[in-house]
Amino acid sequence: MKKSLVSLTVLSVLSASSFSAFAESPQFYGRFEMAVTESDNGFTTQNKKSGTVLENNFSRLGVKGSEKISEDIEILYKVEVQVNAATNEADDDLFKPRNTYLGIKSNIGTVLVGRNDTVMKTSKGTAEAFALTNAAYNRMIAGQVRKADGITYYSPKMADLVTFNATYLMEDNYDSNEDQYAVSMTIGDKKLKKQQYYVAAAYNTIDGVDAYRAVAQVKLGNVKLGGLFQNSESQTYSDKEGNSYFISAIYHWNGINFKTEFGKDEAGFGKFFKNNSQSTTAQYNEATDVDISSFVIGADYRISKSTMIFGHFATYEGEYRVANTGPLIQLEDDNIFTVGVRYDF
Repeated sequence: MKKSLVSLTVLSVLSASSFSAFAESPQFYGRFEMAVTESDNGFTTQNKKSGTVLENNFSRLGVKGSEKISEDIEILYKVEVQVNAATNEADDDLFKPRNTYLGIKSNIGTVLVGRNDTVMKTSKGTAEAFALTNAAYNRMIAGQVRKADGITYYSPKMADLVTFNATYLMEDNYDSNEDQYAVSMTIGDKKLKKQQYYVAAAYNTIDGVDAYRAVAQVKLGNVKLGGLFQNSESQTYSDKEGNSYFISAIYHWNGINFKTEFGKDEAGFGKFFKNNSQSTTAQYNEATDVDISSFVIGADYRISKSTMIFGHFATYEGEYRVANTGPLIQLEDDNIFTVGVRYDF
């Protein structure tokens, strides 16, 4: 009995040592984020409901890791799901898929196969001041998508400065007559640590939209300034196209990030327009002369390494015309006030 116990103990130690020599132990992680929101019309809330609502801002669970199979080649994996247990975001699904892939990393770059944010989406870096909230970029513009059945490539960082990246979607599960892909180039550091600046350019043909994007962000002492320009055009409705702009500023003081962002949209692909009660599906598809503005102001404060509290006020207004004919139609305004807490583990 004692010999068996000793043998089992030795075998367990040797197995653990062998595994650690070749593979990084899987990392379990997650985020729980809840917010209370008061909205006039609910055009930008997670569940599209007005009044006082409880919002789940993409709480998630995940596991990720890697294994080195040779000196220069590493296998990567990630499985992540959104968890909707605390709120009813218009359906009863407990889990929704997020980035989930298997990949390989080598000296010539990283290739991921599965579901992932497109490189058009990730090109924004950290210039988006209110990401993953009801004031995110996708309330105003297209291109902020995550897609399955895709292949993503990230090049090595050349001269510790420049990367080239691409997303390609396989045709088997997409009803499209055109190839669906996105490409991007980045310069600098999106976290503004190694370099105090970040610049990106991207092109997208995914989700029926052709779009060009330019992003810039710079850190000046305690201030971060960011900007995004995008031109978007429908692949189906030739008159539906236009430019969009965002300008953001974040000031860090005594542990608090004071944030503001102004947006202007002349294309009409965002959720505020799509969900607006003045816009029917046909009008949304054939909208022209779009003129939508947004303004957001807020702050966040990390009370511990894992816990952050935040709040913001956002306002949206706009107008449009249908197929270049008829009078301008006024969209219903929306004013949103949100306070919430984020816990990472």
